[in-house]
Amino acid sequence: MFLDKQTFTTVIASTPLVSIDLVVINHLGQALLGKRLNKPAKDFWFVPGGRIVKNELLADAFKRLTRDELGTEFSISQASLLGPYDHFYDDCVFSADLVSTDSDGDYVSTHYVAIAYVLKLTHELTDLPLNIQHAQYQWFDVDTLLAAEHVHVNSKNYFTAINNLAQID
Repeated sequence: MFLDKQTFTTVIASTPLVSIDLVVINHLGQALLGKRLNKPAKDFWFVPGGRIVKNELLADAFKRLTRDELGTEFSISQASLLGPYDHFYDDCVFSADLVSTDSDGDYVSTHYVAIAYVLKLTHELTDLPLNIQHAQYQWFDVDTLLAAEHVHVNSKNYFTAINNLAQID
């Protein structure tokens, strides 16, 4: 269920949004990032993912988001849970500039509770959808993306967590 702009702005101003972020790793250990077209995080390299809609089961949202964001449907059982993360942004999807307001003129920022899953691929993605959420996609070596200025910190946090887990194992 997707909402009209005014209602959704009220939701963004009032509550966290819940999303799934897809930490996609290929057989070379590289991570897939897309260059975001929309706010928040516009023009940053970011992991694919998206919102869970009301009354949508987590497993169904995972299938929909992998199909929509990766061009191939995967089941949640093919992924590993990395964990929940808070993402805070100074803008929202509808803001025309850095400072966005709701219908009362109040400042609107965005808060996501992102549930991150690691999806290790066994085959290439051949049908990545362009110009919907991402202008382009690129495979990054993890060390490169961690050092890159235009990779969003919220995406970097996933790979820092994976590196920290690998050190524990």
